[in-house]
Amino acid sequence: MDLSRSSGLLLHLTSLPSPFGIGDLGPAAYRFADVLAGAAQRVWQMLPVVPVAHSYSPYASPSTFAGSPLLISPERLVDDGLLHPDDVADLPAFPIHFVDFERVIPHKRRLLERAFDRFEAHAVPWMHDAFDAFCRAEAHWLDDYALFMALKEAHGDVLWTEWPDPLSHRDPDALDRARTDHARAIRQHQCWQFLFERQWTALRAYCHHQRLTILGDVPIYVAHDSADVWAHPDLFYLDDARNPTVVAGVPPDYFSETGQRWGNPLYRWDLMQHDGFAWWTRRLQKALSLFDMIRLDHFRGFAAYWEVPADEETAINGRWVDGPGASLFEHLHAALGDLPILAENLGIITDDVTALIHQFDFPGMAVLQFAFGGGRTSVHLPHNYTRHLVAYTGTHDNDTLVGWWTQAAHTRTAEAVRRERAYALQYLNLDLDDIQTLNWRCIRLLMASVAALVVTPVQDVLGLGSRARMNTPGTETGNWAWRLLPDQLDRLAGEPAFRLRALTDIYGRLDAG
Repeated sequence: MDLSRSSGLLLHLTSLPSPFGIGDLGPAAYRFADVLAGAAQRVWQMLPVVPVAHSYSPYASPSTFAGSPLLISPERLVDDGLLHPDDVADLPAFPIHFVDFERVIPHKRRLLERAFDRFEAHAVPWMHDAFDAFCRAEAHWLDDYALFMALKEAHGDVLWTEWPDPLSHRDPDALDRARTDHARAIRQHQCWQFLFERQWTALRAYCHHQRLTILGDVPIYVAHDSADVWAHPDLFYLDDARNPTVVAGVPPDYFSETGQRWGNPLYRWDLMQHDGFAWWTRRLQKALSLFDMIRLDHFRGFAAYWEVPADEETAINGRWVDGPGASLFEHLHAALGDLPILAENLGIITDDVTALIHQFDFPGMAVLQFAFGGGRTSVHLPHNYTRHLVAYTGTHDNDTLVGWWTQAAHTRTAEAVRRERAYALQYLNLDLDDIQTLNWRCIRLLMASVAALVVTPVQDVLGLGSRARMNTPGTETGNWAWRLLPDQLDRLAGEPAFRLRALTDIYGRLDAG
């Protein structure tokens, strides 16, 4: 994939302002697209747009194919006649600085149920025709997903392995009865996916009109409690009760002394290869229907992955196992053509990972926050960058720049942190008296580098502290909830946008795209 010299911002849709307690595909998304265009940014990067479950993580979804109903804009539903203005007139007083999922989810669901009722009773014929066409086109995943969600609701949202055996083991007669018994719930979930797709398509078209590229995110793994594993148990390492025998994770690293035990079931790559990686082909094809480029998360797992026995509480006692390697991407390229994939090559990167990235000409990543503690040869230091690279000040897993500078690190000694900060000050030509300019020094440094694409989290553009952090790896609570305040979106459109546009001009990124 050839990257043009450009820059962009990282902001997840849920972080946008909205009167409904969570960012969505409504007016603020279009406003943010305008801000990006006004700042001469060409890329909007976001996290996975899939449904979320109990952890609210977009990396642990009940479906890798579906869109999140929480992202459906009620205001757009009013425009479509599926909600009445009165339905959205008297809203709860949701927090504006974070997503209170416990309150947002039931309220949003009530609005979506009302919209489905009106769709069934009053939607114009062309909309029903479009819905029927959508269901036919997406049947390969939508039928299983809608049935899975209907059954989850009917069984009190318990893990699917706790359903009666005929349903958990997908007995054909039991599934036929379930499709009849839960027909309305199934159709409701299908309708919500149709509405998500309709709103997403409109926003994507607007972004393209503004010369914006959408960089999406595809996690390497899927959740055990998902339609994906329930519908395709043969593709995963499961026991007779359909529980994982081994799970995904990473060994101890920068973020955690005990590693990260993600808990996702691991793929049977041998069986996947036998059918030409058909499931992965459909997965990437769906992702490319949503996004212009894809950040493929945990890319090193395609070369070799960390396998943890399911009964281990941490990820310490695991082992490296060979992944599918080049054969997967050869099949994907043959089926889908050129692959606009960004390889998330962070963590323990070995020669086989680097060779795989180079073989398919995927750009990799560099993160400035990782640069200053790894010595003068660190690949994250801008003087070591290559052109075919995407450079970040930080990612959704990092603290903000301000937080990184001010908060103690849990996986490094105090002396290591002292040396890191001393080198950072030298490298950035920064005095402690000027530390309030840290974020813009870092942004300028990346903009001036040879890296083809520079992506900056909005939190770093605004100089926000650790309270604006999106995710802390290895922790299960307090993540994914940060939101941009309405006045911060307005502020972003002012001086920060002017400064970004100036930097893109100075360093030859202005006319890309």
